[in-house]
Amino acid sequence: MTLPPCRRPLLMALLALFLLGGCADVKEAGRTIGHTTKRVTREIGHTTRDVTREIGHSTRDAVKQVGDELRD
Repeated sequence: MTLPPCRRPLLMALLALFLLGGCADVKEAGRTIGHTTKRVTREIGHTTRDVTREIGHSTRDAVKQVGDELRD
């Protein structure tokens, strides 16, 4: 199928719009994935920090209690 020369620019313009629309969708999907990854990573980091703090405090308290019992 051969297009008349007057139709080619129109076809090229439509093709360009279609490709740009696809690129915008890919860009938006990438942005969404990036933001989601950032939020999840932050939550994991905060949870790790909080758990580590609790373990440290529990260990400190246990060592202190053992030390107090040994002195008595």
